[in-house]
Amino acid sequence: MTTKLDKVLYTARAHTTGGREGQSRTDDGRLDVKLTSPGGGGQGTNPEQLFAAGYSACFIGAMKAVATKQKITLPQDLAVDAEVDLGPVAQVYGIAARLNVSLPGMDKAAARQLVDAAHQVCPYSNATRGNIEVQINLV
Repeated sequence: MTTKLDKVLYTARAHTTGGREGQSRTDDGRLDVKLTSPGGGGQGTNPEQLFAAGYSACFIGAMKAVATKQKITLPQDLAVDAEVDLGPVAQVYGIAARLNVSLPGMDKAAARQLVDAAHQVCPYSNATRGNIEVQINLV
């Protein structure tokens, strides 16, 4: 089932040349990166690293949204370490993701409920659900 947006709140625009050995920049100039294949000898980042950064930032935003709605105080030093794997799936390539969520000092049961609720509202989680393996771990 395809999800159709009720309303567009923001559109990101990036211009990329050269693929995994190229360059990508956003139309507002805030992001301008060199790209290099994973494990390559170049100086750039790769799409998997960008996905990991985007997913972890988005997931923190989802946790904050849930916490605000449920009147939960989040630890100031909360963090998400994202890991994105790239590998073969039959004759093609795929990715898998792990989010290692740190909520220091928070009750484990409450933290699990928060993380599970955030996983339901996070746009990245919704985009990947049913498409790739995603693990959400409390660390």
